Amino acid sequence: MGRARKSKTSKRDKYASFGDMSDEAEEDADLPKDEAGRRKIKRQYAELLGIRIEKLRGRILNRERINKTIEGIYFICAGCLKVCHSLDDGLTEDPANQNNLCGACSKERAAAQAAATAKEGGSTRASSRKRAAAS
Repeated sequence: MGRARKSKTSKRDKYASFGDMSDEAEEDADLPKDEAGRRKIKRQYAELLGIRIEKLRGRILNRERINKTIEGIYFICAGCLKVCHSLDDGLTEDPANQNNLCGACSKERAAAQAAATAKEGGSTRASSRKRAAAS
């Protein structure tokens, strides 16, 4: 007795992920080659790590030597939990490598700290004036 033939749709389903990759490649076509490569690697890191991104937040994933003077760093931002690269997204490196931030998150955090300092500074000035007037 002969074997039953498999339908062609099952073969297409097996390689469905390659269609997604071509869409991403078209998306990155207008970028320089090195930046498109970094985006691809960032996507691969995000897929590979999956739910472990929360556990690894703020940590450095990989360091690469781009040329003799420039070092690129892949890391997970502690603020937005995205896989970032130091050349594309910026890097505010933590000395303990536990709380590394991308450029956007470090600007937000600095603005929030400045606002909190201004708020505290304004209230202490007013209270010192009240104390001086009371005495």
